[in-house]
Amino acid sequence: MARIQIIAIAISILFLLYIVRLIIKGKLREEYSIVWIICTIILIVFSFWRNGLEVMSKLLGVYEAPNLIFTGAIFAILIYLLHLSVIVSKLHSQNKQLAQEIALLKEKLKKE
Repeated sequence: MARIQIIAIAISILFLLYIVRLIIKGKLREEYSIVWIICTIILIVFSFWRNGLEVMSKLLGVYEAPNLIFTGAIFAILIYLLHLSVIVSKLHSQNKQLAQEIALLKEKLKKE
């Protein structure tokens, strides 16, 4: 096993443990950590399986293996950004509703 493989595996496992630590401390919610855990597991798999990137690129019809990494990363980022946009939109509408309810309660308190 090459030195770079050992380094990549060690860093990936440490990153996975850090994600688990954030979840346990309550700083990262489970639904947001799924993407990070999946990406880390993929990194660990490709760290062990050296020719895996070439095999996967041939299966998917990508001519150069590094292009598969960039394509996959861009796709993952777009999916994650869409997910975060949905969450932000939901939070925006909840904040608006809460502000309206607080305004109504303040008005009701003024009248009493």
